[in-house]
Amino acid sequence: MGNSVLTIGHSTHPMGHFLHLLELHNIEVVADVRSSPFSRRNAQYNRENLQESLKAADISYVFFGEELGARSDDPACYLDNKVQYDRLAKTAIFQVGIQQVIERAETYQAALMCAEKEPLECHRTILIARELNNRGLEIFHILADGTMETHSDAISRLIKQLGLNEKDLFTTVEESRDMAYAKQAERIAYVRK
Repeated sequence: MGNSVLTIGHSTHPMGHFLHLLELHNIEVVADVRSSPFSRRNAQYNRENLQESLKAADISYVFFGEELGARSDDPACYLDNKVQYDRLAKTAIFQVGIQQVIERAETYQAALMCAEKEPLECHRTILIARELNNRGLEIFHILADGTMETHSDAISRLIKQLGLNEKDLFTTVEESRDMAYAKQAERIAYVRK
């Protein structure tokens, strides 16, 4: 607590396994960062069903989809109908959401929850965790098997996946990370229809 936040993807996990993952890491609050808090394929993760399951496990639920979701209502956050994470991160509502997560993390063990199983495929890592990490918080991603990966290790893994050099004569570590964030954001960002 205090200077760390965890993230988790609900994926297609049965609710019992999802709750086990949360309990394994002593999660007290789940912060839902999905823009739309429902799942067509996994109804157990529809907002009301999820809230009931979490309540029964004595875990609090808070919805941050308006503040921290990846599908902004602000037209200024889009370029060619694709959301731009750098623009979204600068909006006042996003910054309010980040501050609220930081404040909750001072008191509770919190997990940011979205749908994607793989942290690198989700805005919770590429957008939200990046901002929290820039603010000095340690971020840990709960993986499907219950192990945790540090945010730094996740981004190093992303750099390798994208075929970038983490550090060479011409590129600093920070520049490599910025490039990896930008490439992955371009790949996974929401596109309006």
